[in-house]
Amino acid sequence: MADAFQFSIPIQIRMSDLDPFVHVNNGAQCHYFDYGRSNYLEHVLEMTIDWATFDLVLVHVGMDFRDSISFHDQLVCESRVVSLGHKSFRMEQQLRDLRTGIVKTICECVLAGLDRTTGQGIPIQEAYKEKFRTFEHLDD
Repeated sequence: MADAFQFSIPIQIRMSDLDPFVHVNNGAQCHYFDYGRSNYLEHVLEMTIDWATFDLVLVHVGMDFRDSISFHDQLVCESRVVSLGHKSFRMEQQLRDLRTGIVKTICECVLAGLDRTTGQGIPIQEAYKEKFRTFEHLDD
């Protein structure tokens, strides 16, 4: 992953996120990435998303746990779109401690267009693609 992320959001670590080793549980980290991804999409697409009708769906998530996350880490979730296809696009995300700069966990995910009425895949809206291209300075 490259260093420049245009979007980040602070993550509040809760006591309930900790595992028996007093580190943030892997499942809680999935929620952090969901939170970061949702906020990224609302920010870049300039809309409040109704998740019951939104025409994008998460179809793949992969995470690499590089360093444990502790309760007192000052965590941010950084997110970006890195490539656009016809019916899907790829995002990269990372959880980083602001005090140390250490990247704790990285995530790669794919979102796809979905017609929620039929359950069938659809092309990503051109308006979405244009906003991603503009925000991330992506080439076609």
